[in-house]
Amino acid sequence: MTESAMNQYAAPRAHVEDVALEGGVGELKLFSSQGRIGRLRYLAYATAAGIVYNILISGLTMALVGNMTAFMAAVGVLFLVFLWFSVITGIKRCHDMGISGWWTATLIIPVIAFAWMFWPGTKGANRFGPPPPPNNLGVRLLGLILPVVFFIGILAAVAIPQYKMYTDKARAAQAAGQR
Repeated sequence: MTESAMNQYAAPRAHVEDVALEGGVGELKLFSSQGRIGRLRYLAYATAAGIVYNILISGLTMALVGNMTAFMAAVGVLFLVFLWFSVITGIKRCHDMGISGWWTATLIIPVIAFAWMFWPGTKGANRFGPPPPPNNLGVRLLGLILPVVFFIGILAAVAIPQYKMYTDKARAAQAAGQR
């Protein structure tokens, strides 16, 4: 035995390599149904698409205020584009979970759409390709916008009527005390 093998404080001597995923990570194709996207990226894409859709609808409302026919035609085209984008991101989310893209048709059931936010994707490569790339800061921030807005909305929906009732009671008590 060598001196370093006998020394309990010596650094271990072994050949260590970085463990890499087979095939690495998949390429993101924003406007294609090929590939996979994870839960947070799916939520971020849905949030971004909703924000862009609402901004464009607002712009169309202001631009085509007098022409209702052109407005309805533009809104219809915009809705079809939004629907197409939602379907292709849903297909990629299905692929990440290891199921067929046809399961996207079940997203019309709100409980299923909500469950997809919590259902994890398959680890490693599956029959639809390698795993999606890690999420960057922009995806993380965009993915957090929707839950925060929902939380604030629910909180406001509960708090504002309660506050209104509280102020009405206080005004009534104040008016009764002044008589």
